[in-house]
Amino acid sequence: MNRLNRGYLSSGLKWSDFSYQINHTMKIVLFFVVVLLSVSVFAQPLPLDPAIRMAKLPNGFTYYIRKNTEPKNRVQLYLVNKVGSILEDENQRGLAHFMEHMSFNGTTHYPKNDLVHYLQRSGVRFGADLNAYTSFDETVYQLPIPSDSPALLHNGLMIMRDWAANATLDPKEINDERGVVLEEKRLGKGAQERMRTKYLPVILNDSRYSERLPIGTDTVLNNFQKPVILQFYKDWYRPDLQALIVVGDINVDSMEVQIKKLFGDLKNPANERSRVKYTVPLNGKNQFVAVTDKEFPYTVFEILIKHPKMPEGTRQEYYESVKRGLFNQMLAGRIAELSQKPNPPFIQAGADMGGFLGGLDAFTVFGVAKPGQLENSFKSVWQLILQAKQFGFTQTELDRARASYLSNLESAVKEKDKQNSENFVQEYTRNFLVGEPAPGIEVEYDLTKTYMSTAKIEDINALCPQIITDSNRDMIIMAPQKDSASIPTEATVSSWFNTVAAMKLVPYADKVSNEPFISDKLAGGSISHESKIEKLGITELMLSNGLKVIMKPTDFKNDEIRFKAFSPGGTSLYSDADFESASNAAGLVESMGLGQFSPTDIEKMLSGKIVGVQSYISERSEGVEGSSSPKDLETAMQLIHLYFTSPRKDSSLFNNVIEQSISSIANRNSDPKSVYADTVAAVLGDHNFRRTGPSVEKLQQIDLDKSLKIYKERFSNAGDFTFVFDGNFNVDSIKPLLEKYLGSLPSNNQKEEARNLNIHIPPGKITAIAKKGREPQASVRLVISGNYTYSPETNIQLTGLSEILQFRILDRLREKEGETYAPRVSVSYNKYPLNRYSFTISFGCAPENVDKLINATKEEINKLKTEGVKADDITKFSTEETRQYELHLRDNGYWLSWLTNQTENGDQLLEVLQYPALIKQVTPASVKAAAKLYLNEDNFIKLLLLPE
Repeated sequence: MNRLNRGYLSSGLKWSDFSYQINHTMKIVLFFVVVLLSVSVFAQPLPLDPAIRMAKLPNGFTYYIRKNTEPKNRVQLYLVNKVGSILEDENQRGLAHFMEHMSFNGTTHYPKNDLVHYLQRSGVRFGADLNAYTSFDETVYQLPIPSDSPALLHNGLMIMRDWAANATLDPKEINDERGVVLEEKRLGKGAQERMRTKYLPVILNDSRYSERLPIGTDTVLNNFQKPVILQFYKDWYRPDLQALIVVGDINVDSMEVQIKKLFGDLKNPANERSRVKYTVPLNGKNQFVAVTDKEFPYTVFEILIKHPKMPEGTRQEYYESVKRGLFNQMLAGRIAELSQKPNPPFIQAGADMGGFLGGLDAFTVFGVAKPGQLENSFKSVWQLILQAKQFGFTQTELDRARASYLSNLESAVKEKDKQNSENFVQEYTRNFLVGEPAPGIEVEYDLTKTYMSTAKIEDINALCPQIITDSNRDMIIMAPQKDSASIPTEATVSSWFNTVAAMKLVPYADKVSNEPFISDKLAGGSISHESKIEKLGITELMLSNGLKVIMKPTDFKNDEIRFKAFSPGGTSLYSDADFESASNAAGLVESMGLGQFSPTDIEKMLSGKIVGVQSYISERSEGVEGSSSPKDLETAMQLIHLYFTSPRKDSSLFNNVIEQSISSIANRNSDPKSVYADTVAAVLGDHNFRRTGPSVEKLQQIDLDKSLKIYKERFSNAGDFTFVFDGNFNVDSIKPLLEKYLGSLPSNNQKEEARNLNIHIPPGKITAIAKKGREPQASVRLVISGNYTYSPETNIQLTGLSEILQFRILDRLREKEGETYAPRVSVSYNKYPLNRYSFTISFGCAPENVDKLINATKEEINKLKTEGVKADDITKFSTEETRQYELHLRDNGYWLSWLTNQTENGDQLLEVLQYPALIKQVTPASVKAAAKLYLNEDNFIKLLLLPE
C-alpha cells in the first residue's frame, strides 16, 4: 500500500487523481448497467391486474373472472368471439351478423324465443341489457343478470355455453329472421351508406375489409340455406377463438369451477381452418376520393394519414400511448381555440391520432365547411396542423395537458372500488381481442405519474413529424350533389396541400390568464333554516337570500358530486317575438364566456380540474347543472356564481354562433331525417311557432342584447331558486361554500310561476306524411294522447301499460311479422302545465308494409283492451321494474333527477320509498282497464316518412 502510493507520488500523480479515475470508470459502468436495466424494464410486458383470474382451458377456451360489487348483486357475462365478417366466404357475406341473430332464436336449452322470454321474466331487458354486436373481427354477446339467485346465475352460464356452441339453426327460424335482418339493413340505408360504398375501397386500400361489411349482401341474406350458415358456425365458433368474461358480485372460486365444468368439453373442429389475421396494407400512396349525394346536407373534408398500429404491451409502449394522449389533448385545444376566432370558415373541425382498422392506426383530421368555404376551411385547419408539425407545442400547453391527464387518472384511482363492472368487461374484451394491456388502474397511474415527472416537451414534439407525414395520406370530400360542379379535383386539392406547406408559419403563442375566477371578496350569506328527511338521508337548508338547498350525501361514487338548480319561469314568460332570443340565451352565454374570461380562457383555467357547469333556460324553468370532484367543488361554485352574475358579451363570438348555425341548416331540407323530425315536431306541437323546426329566419331573430337582457332577468333572483346536490360530500363541510357563493347571489324575494302556453298534442285522428328520400324506407310514428289525473298510482299504470305493449309490439311486428327490426313503445306524462299523457309507437319498415304493420299494432292494442294481459307479461314487467329500481337507488344521477322533478312538481320526496308497493298494483285487471281508458284511438296521430 505504501509502496504503491510512493510509486505514484514519484511519478507526479496524486491519490485523488487515481481515485477519480476509478470512480469515473465505475460511474460509466454503472451508467450502462442502469441503461440496460431500464431498457430491460421498459421492454417487459405490462402485468395483468392480479384482481383478474385469467386462464385458458386445454381446449383453448379463455376465461376472465373478477369480483366487483358495483352494482351489488349483479354480474356481467360476456361471450367474446374472435369471429366477424372478415372470415366470411363469398357465399356467406352477412352470415357472421346473421349468426348473432340466430343465437337468440333457438339453442339447445332455449328453443325458439324461449331465451328472451326467460330472461325478461328474470328482470333482463331485451336490447337495453341483453344484446350483442358483430363487427369485422369479432362477435360479442352481453348478458347482465342478477347474481343473487344461484339458479339464474347457473342458467346465465348455460346461456353462454349455448351461445358458444349450441345454436340449433332451425330452418324455419332462419327464414323468419331473414326479414328482421333485412329490415336492420334497411335502417342503415341513406346518403351516408351510399357514399361509404364509394370511399371505403379507397381508404381501405382495396383490402378484404372493403368487401366484408358486417351487414352483408341482399343476395346472400335472401337466399342462403342452413348448410351455409352451419358451416360458418362450425368453422369459427370454437373454443380457441372464444373467451368468457365474468365480472360482478360473485364468488370467483365457485365461478371458475362452473366454467371449467361447462366449457371444458367444448371441442375444436377436426380440420380447423386457419384464423387468418387480415390487414389493410399500406401502399405508400396519397389517395383522393370525392363523393356527392342529393340527401347529404354538408360539405365535409376528411384527411387520414395511416400508420402501422402501435403495440401496447410493454411499459415503453404504454408511455408512447400516453404521449399520443397528450398530443391529442393539446391539438384539440388549439382547434377549439381556432373555432372561436372571428368568422372561422368551418362549422366544426377536429383531429386526433387513434386506432383504425386492419392493423393500422390513423391520424384523422376533419372539417365541416360553411357553404362555399371548403378551400378556406381546409387551409385554416391544415395550417394549424402544419404549425404543430413545424414548431411543436409549448411548455404551458404540456403543463395543462399533463395536469388534466393526471387528474383524470387520479379520479379513476379514487373510484377503483366504485367502478361499474361494465368498465372492466370492456377492458378485458379488448385484452382478449387485440392484446390491450389490463394492468389495473393503480399500475397505470403509477406508470403515468412516473412518465409525467420526466416527460419533456421535446419528447412530445418529436411525435408531430412522425404522425403528420406526407405519405399514406387519404383525402375524402363529401358534399351535397347540387354542389358537384364546385367539388375540387385531386390536382386542385394537391395544390391546396402545397400552398399551405409553402406558407411562412409562426409558432403558436399560448395566452394564459393567471387571474382567479372571482377576485372580489364576496359578502356571503348565512343559513336561516335547516331540516332533515332522515329516511332519505336528506338535509334541506334555507339561505338568508331565500335560496333553498337540498342535499343528499351518498357513497355511490368516491369522486363525484352532482348538482342542479332550477327556478320557475323559463321562456314561457316571453312573447313569441322574443322567443328565439330567450330560448337561445343560455347557449349564447356558454359560447361567449363568463366575467372577463372567454370560453378558451375558461377551458385553460380548468386544466387539471374535474368540473363542468352550464346554465339552461327551458320552456318552464331556468337554472344551472353540472358535476365536479369533491376537491374541485369550490371551483364549480365559483362558476355557478359567475353564471348568475357575470355573463360575458362578445359580439364576435355571437356572430360566429349565428353564422355557424345558419350554415349548419343551409341544406337541412335535403336530409329526409331532418324533414321528418320537423314534421313530427310541428304536428305534435299543433303547429305552434315554438314547436316548428329551425330556420334561417328564426336564427336572424336572435338579438344579442335582448338575449343577454333576458338571461340576466332569469338569473337575477336567487331567492326563487332551489339547488339540489348529491354525491360524496359532508354536509357540514360544504356549508361554508354554500354560504359564500350561493348566499351572496342577488335576491329580490319575489316568486314567479311559469305561464301555461296551452301547447299540447292536438286531439282527433290526424295523418301527416313527409315524402323525402330515394331509398325504399318508411318511418312510422303513432301517437295516442289525452288528459289524465296525475298521481303516482296512475303513473305506474301508464308505465306498466307501456312496457307490456312493448312486449306485445316486439313479439308481433318483429318476431311474428318479421317486417321491422326494433319497434319501440314509450310513454310520457306530466303534471305541468297540464295533466297530459302520450304513448308513442315507432318503427321503420318497407313502404309497402306501412299499413299492414299499423293495422297489426292496432290489433295488439285492441287485444289488450278486450282480452287483457297474461300473467307472464305482468311478471316480466314487475321483475324488470323492480331490478331497475334496485339499481336506481345506488345511482347519483337517478337521485338528482328524482329530487329535482319531485320538488319542481311540488310532490313528496318520500314517494320514492313507495315504488315497490306501486309496482305490485300493476295487475292483469289494472292494465286491461288502463288500456281501455288511455289507449283511446279517437286521439290517434299517424306520422309517416315515405320516399319521394
